Amino acid sequence: MFLQLKNTTDLIKVLDIQELIDPNLEIVHGQDQEGQEEQEPDTFKKANLVFPSGESLPRCWIDANYRMAV
Repeated sequence: MFLQLKNTTDLIKVLDIQELIDPNLEIVHGQDQEGQEEQEPDTFKKANLVFPSGESLPRCWIDANYRMAV
């Protein structure tokens, strides 16, 4: 799955979808899709990621207490 870094056009290939959907984890491992050569895996904060459309990640992916009233 590809996500985008907020306020940039940089795409990130998420390596483990389970990390992405686990609300108890704040980071995901991914590869920046910069340049023609494949980049080394790195960690990215979920708070800095959005869908390529600009839409935010679902709250249930980033907040373990998403069922609690705000």
